[in-house]
Amino acid sequence: MFSAPFSASALADAASYTMADYGRVVKIDAHLHLHNPAPAFLQAARRQKFKVLTINVDYPDFPPIDEQQRVAIELQRQFPLDVAWAATFSVDGSDQPGWLAATRERVDASLKAGAVGVKVWKNIGMSLRNAGGQLVMIDDARFAPLFDDFTKRGIRLLGHQGEPHNCWLPLEQMTVNNDREYFKAHPQYHMALHPEMPSWEQQMDARDRMVAAHPGLHFIGVHLASMERNVDELAAFLDRFPDAVVDVAARIGQLQYQSQRDRERVRRFFIKYQDRLIYGSDMSQEPGQDGAALGREAEAVWRMHWRYFNTADTFKVSDLDRPVQGLALPKAVVDKLYRTNAERTFAGAWSAQR
Repeated sequence: MFSAPFSASALADAASYTMADYGRVVKIDAHLHLHNPAPAFLQAARRQKFKVLTINVDYPDFPPIDEQQRVAIELQRQFPLDVAWAATFSVDGSDQPGWLAATRERVDASLKAGAVGVKVWKNIGMSLRNAGGQLVMIDDARFAPLFDDFTKRGIRLLGHQGEPHNCWLPLEQMTVNNDREYFKAHPQYHMALHPEMPSWEQQMDARDRMVAAHPGLHFIGVHLASMERNVDELAAFLDRFPDAVVDVAARIGQLQYQSQRDRERVRRFFIKYQDRLIYGSDMSQEPGQDGAALGREAEAVWRMHWRYFNTADTFKVSDLDRPVQGLALPKAVVDKLYRTNAERTFAGAWSAQR
């Protein structure tokens, strides 16, 4: 449990942005997946003062990795001050002798092409298996030399390990509606129905062992490092790993759930860890999806999130059955959450001099 060195009166007196400021403040969505090189979505984002980080993922439902990278490079070419991108690598054949050398070569080529980080996905720990049929976890020895390289060279590693804790709960115990709806429709991914799979705790422990084994690694725990259920647990993670930061992508509903129960605890967390938190939405654009239409959808999401972080309004959100009150964070905290933490973490990412 963390203690915040801020008095209630000081927090109340700190000036906050309003909804009227939404279109005036430069912002970064540091967690998107854009698979269409047409400019319409980025034009819509620019009108709303958003810059973006589009993240490539070793995910079979996304386009092939080479195509994801091609689109990212093209978007950055069109919008050099508005788009940055993170690369990824395939884990296929990671038990073969030539995999490490080929992956190092791929990472180097991606960095030379402009990538500002490298994503490692939850297929490590949830689907990749060794020759004996056992799941391979993120702290497996095969990955250690690669992560050693990242540490020595200052390469940022974006890590998505495990799933929301809700994934391991019965449907009726899940805390947000979108998790309940998703896992009801996709029982094959609902870990509560698959006790043979690693637990949430095992996934987190493997991730923590990997990070601990690479002190100095620039680790970005996406999706609140899959520790979205409790800001106190997340605070302990950040305290243990002082070089780590986390993004809030696709986990704001779980924060809002906690706000309903103890708004000041969540607010104090954001203020105390204001240098370690990065805004992201996790929205995706499919290859043929209309960018202008997605821009309109994105505006609704972005405005809802802005309302939660910046105002004290009480309002309804789709993730929860009861209204939630916004955090009304101080402007200085919001500036870090929405821009400067991403600029520091991905130094030079939104610069013509990258």
